[in-house]
Parts: sequence; C-alpha cells; structure tokens
Amino acid sequence: MDFIEIIERGEAEIHYIHPDDFREYVRDKKNREMKDKLMDEREAVKKFVSNGDYLAYDFSSLTRGPQSLIREIIRQRKKNLWVCAKFTLLETVLLSGAGCVDKIDVGFLGFGPYIARKVQNGEVKVYDWSNGSITYRLVAGAMGIPFIAARNLLGTDTLKHSGAVVVRCPFSNTPTALMPALNPDVAIIHVQEADIYGNARVYGPTVATLETAMASKKVIISAERIVETIEFRKNPLMTTLPYYLVDAVVHAPFGAYPGGTQGYYEMDSEHYLMLTSIADDNAMQKYLEEYVYSVDNHEEFLAKIGMDKLKQLIRKAEILEGYR
Repeated sequence: MDFIEIIERGEAEIHYIHPDDFREYVRDKKNREMKDKLMDEREAVKKFVSNGDYLAYDFSSLTRGPQSLIREIIRQRKKNLWVCAKFTLLETVLLSGAGCVDKIDVGFLGFGPYIARKVQNGEVKVYDWSNGSITYRLVAGAMGIPFIAARNLLGTDTLKHSGAVVVRCPFSNTPTALMPALNPDVAIIHVQEADIYGNARVYGPTVATLETAMASKKVIISAERIVETIEFRKNPLMTTLPYYLVDAVVHAPFGAYPGGTQGYYEMDSEHYLMLTSIADDNAMQKYLEEYVYSVDNHEEFLAKIGMDKLKQLIRKAEILEGYR
C-alpha cells in the first residue's frame, strides 16, 4: 500500500471541522426557507454570534468591510473569538482592544503599534497564513473537502507558522502544501444591495464572498440598500449570495465606515489614520467609549460622525467615479 510522505508540518493550532459534521449541520440546522430575515444589528449579533465562535469576515476595513457589525460585536462584549482575517486592518485592532479576540488566523496583520504590542505581549495569538492560503481554506470548506493542495506557502517561513502540512505529491513526486478546510461558525459580510430574504449583490472588488458564505455555519449580511426581490429576479446573474446561505439581513447605510463602499462613498482617511495612530490601552479605551460603547446602534454612530462628513465621502466617490 502506498502512503503519502509527510515532509514538514506547520506549528499553528487550527480550527477544523470534519466535512461530514459541517454537512450534517447544514442539513439539520440551517434554515433555508425564503423568509423575512431583516433585523437590526443588535438582534443579528445576539442571535448568531456566540462567545468562543470562529468568526470570518469578507474583505477589509478599507473597502466594504462589515464595520457596523464589528462595532456591534464589540458593543455586546463578545469574548474568546477566533478571527479569520484575510486582510485584517482595523477590525482585529478594535476587536483586540475590546478584549473580544484571543486568536487570529491572519494573512495580513493590522496597521499601527497597538495590535503589534498585543501580539508581542502574547495577549493575542497569531497564526500566520497568506491571504491566498486563507482563501483556499475557505474554498475547501465551501466544497466540502477536508483539505486543499497548493504551492503558494512553499519556500517561505510562513509555512512554519501556519497549520499546513507539506507532503510529497503522489502524482508529480514534488513537495505540495496541504491546507485544512475552514468552516467558520459565523461569517459577517457587507454588501451593496440585499433583499429581505438574503439575496445579495456585491459590486466591485472582492476576494471570496460566496465561498466564505458557503463555508460558514451562520451568515450575517449588512447592506447599503434593501431592494425588492423582483430586482434579483430581473437579473439573476448579478446575484452574489443566494438567500438560502444567509441567516440575517441588516440594513446598514455606511455600514463599512470608516472604510468605503464602491459606488456609494469613499473611506474617511482622517478617521482611519486616527485609529492607526492608537498606541496604548488608554487611547484605545477612549476611542471605544466615544464611538462604540456610548452609542446604542449604528444610526447613533453615524449621527456622531455627522451628515456633513458623510456627504463629503459620497461626493468624493462621485468625483472619482467621474474620472474612471
């Protein structure tokens, strides 16, 4: 009998669910009814995000990141989260500052001195993957296979700090990295348009929106606009997420702020730079108190930012669109 030769193993702890167990969850517990799933962010997070969950989100705080849902997770003081972050910029900085996250599977670690100090002090464990590797793992989770083979980690020190395994390929006899499938407990995704049932459209850049939703047990989407279902039926090829993958729909205009959303508004660079300059716990707690804990919801947060600022970001997006 031939065996696959294991050449090297990464050292990282991995979040792993047997594909048959995930399939059983989807079959027995996933509600695929076409029912009204519209709710506010407080209800969605309370109902679908639990302490200790493995949390994935789509894209980043620069563009179409689910920032209003991140703030609500912090507001509800969720604990012991393990975060999958293809592009972790502000999200994990804030989650770390609020004491919500213990572990991060990271492709790119956040900006600024604050998150660096958290990692160096051992307050947050970081397992090093590339952006592509995390995406591959989500693709495997969406496909229902136990692992996926790739070569992008080979020849790098990243592999040593990941949970990948290097084997000798039985077909080519060359080293190949095997990465375990990833099935998050919950995914949070910001989109441009959705209906009340969870059909959703994403315009512009993305990474693995559909695969992240397919791989996750529970999916919360926030949307800039809620549109009638007939709009999806008129042009079904434009549907990025079908309703049966989604558990909750949150109407969140400017839901990606301080990042931008293509076609709607640009990022607020001043607010973003303010966040990246946070260096210690005092500054972080001051920010969280002002912009998260002291407001009850996303609408109050936007009121604090001010309509003048939001209109400026809309206008900036319109100007940039005119140049394209």
